[in-house]
Amino acid sequence: MARRAAQASVGRFARGVLGTRFWGAGRRPSGVVYARASVRCFVAAWPPPDVLAGLARLRRPDVAGVRWSTREQWHATLRFFGELSEEDVERASRALAQVAAAQTGPVEVTAGPTTRFLGPGLVVWPVNGLSALAGDVESATRMIGQAPPARRFSGHLTLARARGGADLRREGALVQPLEMSWRVSNISLVRSQLAPRGAHYSEVATFRLGEP
Repeated sequence: MARRAAQASVGRFARGVLGTRFWGAGRRPSGVVYARASVRCFVAAWPPPDVLAGLARLRRPDVAGVRWSTREQWHATLRFFGELSEEDVERASRALAQVAAAQTGPVEVTAGPTTRFLGPGLVVWPVNGLSALAGDVESATRMIGQAPPARRFSGHLTLARARGGADLRREGALVQPLEMSWRVSNISLVRSQLAPRGAHYSEVATFRLGEP
């Protein structure tokens, strides 16, 4: 039942964000050709409220060239798809429903013990315990959207990004202690809309782990 509800929600979402230019098999009016729209999507694991509160207590030093992410943006990305058509949104939904149903239950994760740099341009909070789940998501969606990266999965929440090519690794104040553990009970298919002040996220569908 949960899977059917999620898929119905995806259908309504796709029709809403992609408009009426998509038609099912045999439904496209004869002689009419429409441009294909798409949405930028990824798979996320959202932290619970107490973890968000812990992150919100971190200092945000006034460092030139740093753009801090917002509370609404904090998540761990399990899979980035890039631009998806309506059909691919629905394919991704079905695949994620199967991945979630195949899990034995919530996944235990631990983040920290400190924030750290990921290359010169990111300040992240490392999250350990998501590798197996991310691997299942990748295997189930390999043929949807962008190809998965060749590098090994590294779970994290992005806290800050560099502006103008700044190298944040010179700013030791950006590394702060924080260690927390929680249970990931859901994964979400998320739409990302890029904006000058940072991306805006909206959930397409959410799938409870271990629930058929």
